[in-house]
Amino acid sequence: MVVIEARSVGDWWRSIDRTMLFVVFALISVGLILSLASSPAAAVRENISDPFHFLYRHSVFAVLSVIGLIFVSLLDRRSIRRLCALTLVGSLALIVVTLIRGHEVGGASRWLHFAGFSLQPSEFLKPSLIVIAAWLFAEARNGAPIPGRVIAFGLYLTSVVLLMQQPDFGQSILITLVFGGVFFVAGLNLRWMLGLATTATAGVVSAWLFLPYVATRVERFLNPDAGETYQTDTAIEAISRGGVFGVGPGEGIVKWNLPDSQSDFILAVAAEEFGLIASLSIIGLFAILVARAWLNALRLTDHFAQLAVSGLALQFALQSVINIGVNLDLIPPKGMTLPFISYGGSSMLALALGAGLMLALTRRRPGAYLRA
Repeated sequence: MVVIEARSVGDWWRSIDRTMLFVVFALISVGLILSLASSPAAAVRENISDPFHFLYRHSVFAVLSVIGLIFVSLLDRRSIRRLCALTLVGSLALIVVTLIRGHEVGGASRWLHFAGFSLQPSEFLKPSLIVIAAWLFAEARNGAPIPGRVIAFGLYLTSVVLLMQQPDFGQSILITLVFGGVFFVAGLNLRWMLGLATTATAGVVSAWLFLPYVATRVERFLNPDAGETYQTDTAIEAISRGGVFGVGPGEGIVKWNLPDSQSDFILAVAAEEFGLIASLSIIGLFAILVARAWLNALRLTDHFAQLAVSGLALQFALQSVINIGVNLDLIPPKGMTLPFISYGGSSMLALALGAGLMLALTRRRPGAYLRA
């Protein structure tokens, strides 16, 4: 049974962290503006007659995300755990289905197609795994009669193994880094940390040896002359053309030749049309969101909420850094979206789930925060 804590809009408004809420809304708004700029070029590349096809779809997902975010932010902690448990089990089951009947793109089966929409279950796996792992670590610390650490580690390994079968190396790396972060914040001993580090190292080496596309991307990144680097080169060109103030809204030309300009390389579109200042402002919004969440986590009295908020904020931070790093040619391409800004229904809905969870867990309740 789902329990909603806030009994009125006023109760919710007084208890919610409005800074985090406004930052998320600002990021969604920026995403809509950039979708307006990139949609015509993306429609031409996909041979779609409606130039604002992607903008309309992005707008629908934005509205659904806001509704979902507000609903999740109203939940109590028990309902949060139940929701994340169901989401985790459902995500793992759907990932198995993608391995059998998924839609293959570029040699990877990560999407399920139905009723004209595509669903990427791995996006919903991330926030739900973070919250359930946080709960298990907290229960282990409180002396609960369950092997919480072993179960959490087993869920992590199961998730990574299934993701590597798709294969999805980028999501596997992100989950590993975030899971390791929650491990660290939970204060687990050195033996567990060494176990996770060994597992992660073995996974990277195995991917290098047995997944040709991973080795190819890394080698191409280390030696650009050895392969095709069109996407990153074009993104760098767009960023260079934008300068400090950009060439003007809708005046960008690189987006017409840049694949995935509406999704993975949306930052390049922002840099070309709105310039360095706008790009730094976007990065600043992510910094405010993550910093605010971590500051709240430090003051929370509930260990489970501390771990969950820290992990969810780390996911936002790392996913943003990965996407920005790819656009700047600092790391190999990972197919990672820029939270709330890139086009992508599954990504936006899952990120709204994560943001809603952070807002719910950081709400001001009696005894929720340490006294200053």
